[in-house]
This record gives sequence, structure tokens and C-alpha cells, in this order.
Amino acid sequence: MVKKGLLERLRDGVVIGDGGFVMALEKRGYVTGGAWTPEAVIEHPDAVQQLHKEFLRAGSDVMQTFTFFSTDDTLQVKHPGEEGYSYKFFMYVEEMEWAIEEVTKSGLPVVASMCIGLKGDYAGVSAGECAVRMARAGADVVGVNCLFDPYMTVDTIKVMKSALDEAGLKPFLLTQPNGFFTTGTGKEGYLSCPEYPFAMEARTVSRFDVHKYARAAYDLGVRYVGGCCGFEAYHIRAIAEELAEERGKWPAGSAKNKPWGQNNVLSSSPFIRKRVGRQYWESIVPSSGRSKPPSHPIDPKPQ
Repeated sequence: MVKKGLLERLRDGVVIGDGGFVMALEKRGYVTGGAWTPEAVIEHPDAVQQLHKEFLRAGSDVMQTFTFFSTDDTLQVKHPGEEGYSYKFFMYVEEMEWAIEEVTKSGLPVVASMCIGLKGDYAGVSAGECAVRMARAGADVVGVNCLFDPYMTVDTIKVMKSALDEAGLKPFLLTQPNGFFTTGTGKEGYLSCPEYPFAMEARTVSRFDVHKYARAAYDLGVRYVGGCCGFEAYHIRAIAEELAEERGKWPAGSAKNKPWGQNNVLSSSPFIRKRVGRQYWESIVPSSGRSKPPSHPIDPKPQ
């Protein structure tokens, strides 16, 4: 039996990506927060493998290798405004173009995703122009990842799609947002939140937020749907459950817990047994449980 390649699978339907490795493994005690370098693949390969298994069980079709920040210049990265500022992530479309042009020499499909939001790249290039330039450079899949929450990411890919349509370009679209609400942030996204990186839990999106994100992305035409930093296995499972009909299957991880709180009918508490169904879980706005608002606003330009 001949296996389908990525582009064939995207033509036939939706492909589900993985979630965030560095933050998940830091919470589990295997990664140094702040540095985020991937020495865990050597020091604790079993932990990395287990996280891959969890994403697979949750419904991931594609799982990326844990190689984030595995470059010699990682320890020499300078901050914006300092002389000799180094590239970090793919925040500049010119760097992305260089990468695409080099990778196309392999003859393999090229997936290009940038860490940008509605304000575009760090050089001021609009999100729409970034998408067009990536496609013209040879990317088969064009997308956005990491810095912003699911809803802001959908808004960004919508702008990118409009620019691509206007230019007559039809690459496949990809979204892999982070798992934290990023309302009010600048180009740095969740990196500029005062809670980053060790107190982001109160900003974490729920699985039901991810259901909405998956549907919105799919309806917009996105066919590679996944997550990035902050996306745990249960978030990926929510994508797989929301798009189960389109995929023609349910994730193995749904065997124990049916979506939309259906398992609550088994609760011994009558008031909890009422918390069942999509209408209930889509209508609530989760509370942080804190009695006071944030003590200080988001700093759009972290030092």
C-alpha cells in the first residue's frame, strides 16, 4: 500500500498537527525555562517520546521533531534595538524566503510558517504580503504559528488568505497558534505578557475554545490545523473531535472522555450531571477565580 504524502493528504482533507513541546516539557521538569533548548532529547528521550505518544493518541497526524533552539547562535541572541540583532523564530519574511528557496532544492514539499500577527513581520511587512512572498518563493503550505492565541491567529490567516487570493496564489494554509489568550499584546504576542513564561496558566485557552478555533480555521479553508506553545494533548484532541466528521474518524484519546461533557451524566452530583452538551460549554466564560484584576498592564516592549 502506497502511503500518501503531505500534499496528497491536504488535498483529500484535513491534517492535524501537534502541540507545544518546550513548554509542556518544562512543566514536566525536563526543559530549562527561558533558555528553552532541547537537550531533553538526549538527557530524557523517554519523556520526549511519551509526549509524542500523547499527541498521537490525541489525534495528531504530524509530529515535529523537538529541535527548537538547537543552533549554535542560540546563546548569542541579542534583543531588538541592540546592535547585531539575530534572527529568532521566523519573524522576518526575508529570512523565510531564504529558507524556502534553500529547502525547495530538496524537491520535498515546503511548509512555511511565520511567527506573526495582524501587524505583520518585525520589519513592517504586512501579514498579507508575507503570505504572498512565501508562496512566490516556493512554499506549498503557508501559515502562521506561535505568538498569538487561536482567535487572533484565525484573524491573521484570514488576512493572508485574502492577499493570496488577490494574487492568484493557492497554497495550502496552516495555523498553529499558542494556547494562551493574547488580547492587547503587540507584535511580540504572548512573549510580552507580564505572566510569561511561568504564570501563563490563567490565560490558557480551554478545550472548548479550541473547538471553536478548529471550526473557524477549517471553514476559512485552513487544512493543516494544529497548535504551538501552550497546546497540550487535550487541546489537540479537541481539534480532532471537532473535525472528526471531516476526517472520518475519532481520535483514540476520545475513548474515555466524550466531547462536550457527555461523561458528566455519570457524575454522582445532580448539578454536575446538568453540565452536558455543546450549548452549555460554549455559553460559559471561564473565570480565573481571582478576586483582583492584574496588578499591572501588558508591557508591549519587554526589556
